[in-house]
Amino acid sequence: MRIALTHNLRVTDSEEEAEFDPPETIAAIERALSSAGHRVEPIDVTGPASLLVTRLEAFAPDMVFNLAEGHRGKTRRAFYPALFEELGLPSTGSDAYTLCVTLDKALTKKQLAGWGVPTPRGRWVTRATLRAGGLDELPFPVIVKPNFEGSSKGIGQDSVVEDPIALGRVLDEVLAKYPDGALVERYVPGMDVRVVMVQGLGVLPPVETLVDAAYGRRHDIIDYRLANVDTRFVRRRAPAHLAPPVAERVRDLADRIFAAFGLRDVAALNFRIAPDGEVWFLSTTAIPAFDTEGALATATAAVGVGYDAMVLAVLRSAATRHGLLPLLDASKPRPPRGASRRTNLRVGLAFNMKRIDSNADDREAEYDAPETIQAITKAIESHGHVVVPLEATAEFPRALMTSNVDVVFNIAEGMTGRSREAQVPSLCELRGIQYTGSDSATLSICLDKALAKRLLVDVDTPAFQVLVTGREKLRAFRYPVIVKPNQEGTSKGIGPKSVCDDEARLREVARELIEKYGQPALVEEYIFGRELTVGLLGEKRPRVLPPMEVVFLKQAERPVYDYECKQHWPEHVRYECPAQLTKEELRAIERVCRTTFMTLGCRDVARVDVRLTPEGRVFVLEVNPLPGLTPDYSDLCLIANGAKIDYRTLLGEILSGAIKRFNARQRTTDRTSERETEAASPAEAPTVTLGTA
Repeated sequence: MRIALTHNLRVTDSEEEAEFDPPETIAAIERALSSAGHRVEPIDVTGPASLLVTRLEAFAPDMVFNLAEGHRGKTRRAFYPALFEELGLPSTGSDAYTLCVTLDKALTKKQLAGWGVPTPRGRWVTRATLRAGGLDELPFPVIVKPNFEGSSKGIGQDSVVEDPIALGRVLDEVLAKYPDGALVERYVPGMDVRVVMVQGLGVLPPVETLVDAAYGRRHDIIDYRLANVDTRFVRRRAPAHLAPPVAERVRDLADRIFAAFGLRDVAALNFRIAPDGEVWFLSTTAIPAFDTEGALATATAAVGVGYDAMVLAVLRSAATRHGLLPLLDASKPRPPRGASRRTNLRVGLAFNMKRIDSNADDREAEYDAPETIQAITKAIESHGHVVVPLEATAEFPRALMTSNVDVVFNIAEGMTGRSREAQVPSLCELRGIQYTGSDSATLSICLDKALAKRLLVDVDTPAFQVLVTGREKLRAFRYPVIVKPNQEGTSKGIGPKSVCDDEARLREVARELIEKYGQPALVEEYIFGRELTVGLLGEKRPRVLPPMEVVFLKQAERPVYDYECKQHWPEHVRYECPAQLTKEELRAIERVCRTTFMTLGCRDVARVDVRLTPEGRVFVLEVNPLPGLTPDYSDLCLIANGAKIDYRTLLGEILSGAIKRFNARQRTTDRTSERETEAASPAEAPTVTLGTA
């Protein structure tokens, strides 16, 4: 079975990502599914929905194993199951309606009232409802929690309040951070118990959460710090130590709640057991955490079911519901799903191979080493495709014509000329072959730095001028300026003397570059600030990866990320990804980079180099729609590492765009063929009955 493992990957320790899954959890689920013979594709859903759809269409899964929490909004969990249903993709877990209702704590309590489930008395509060009053009716003490959050987000020791004055202060803080609303309910001291259900295994023994007595806390709640930061003080016990009548009551209430919401495949319920033995329902978790030491794993272990078996039980439950049980036997042939869609393709790898040492001669600095080409080949093959090497030499047109490839993975820089990066895409377009990356027009524009800058009217770029001879009249620059070749990458032609303080030096450097590289020189005003580079993946609304800062190790008044830095980077720079930025700085950089990507018509992948000034302005320096892909070396690969995207996944995301376009073209071709066949078929002759007179 082909399984897409959809999730939000936790890449920081921020409270905002508390509900997301760490890489260790995703790896554990992937191992469990792979060990049963399934082909698993982990897909981080963070980013534009268009990118997720592209990856799903390219992979064509039989089942989606869904852990996606969503990033924002009161219906964020419901979005993904609704999308899968719209795409006709079976998925694990509850449906969109159930996920939407159970994320709303107040609505959950209202629905369960009709089922006789006791919950602490409470009210849903927003800035608007506060004006209507009514909170004085609640019996103190009360606890305040965000209404649409899980993983104890927004809950601390101060969340339990004893009087209206303290309540007003706490509500103000919570609503400032979570404006969609807060739940204020009567605080019930006691024991935290979680009940887990895995269909096929049933309702499992309740799990008790125990906190080390040495951990200092005023109230016996599992707040954000205990749940996410100070986890070493927490342990879980199953079955929970409950008196038989209490255990029976918990089980009875759990059965009612699971039935009330129609929770499917896997879910968890949170209860409070008061000192007098009274059982109070608190919340529902329709997408419980799959961490190997969490309540789900603890509950299944209590009935002798290991982690891998638990994951497979969830899969089996979903497969049974969708009529896909035959696919669970990986040895059986896969029944056709969309027979016209091919998932194992012949992928041509278009490249220019480096054959000379770039330290001494930069002519092939933009080309790729054999090790890089081998790494890319291995990554593409790991997705089930056959790779056909196509070196972009003068023989490339003939090789492409006879290769019989379905798509081309393009990393070729081309041979010569201002449009050299467009040579391979242009030939692919001529042959009607889909390829990765931007089209020939965008590659030509971006290689000409000055031309690209003329199009970027909606973002800041340094003031510039193109010198063809070096003798032209200069515009009124603010010195210092930096001089570079207009049509080169990899910082070719940029060195310590590229930053110039006066006109004489500027002209000298410009003439040297014009003579050496046989092309115009670009003069730009030097921008003081932090050097950052940003990767983007996707197409119409690209996913912006975390910015990476290039930190210069040697103190210099005017540092430059030049050719020497890139060739011997450990001596000159270190990389920080994600860069340490304020929310405002991050939003500004993302906006500028996304605008740049879309303005220039980039596609699938690109990297944008920017400078962030001390005043917070973001200047675009260069755009690279054909970034390097050397593992653990190229900037884009380092950015991917910082975003917890492994090399194989990065290459798969880039390739998915070309596969999507290939599939769309195939569907169009199939429809055209059907119409032509119908048109060519002779019309059915009318039936003539010969009677007798």
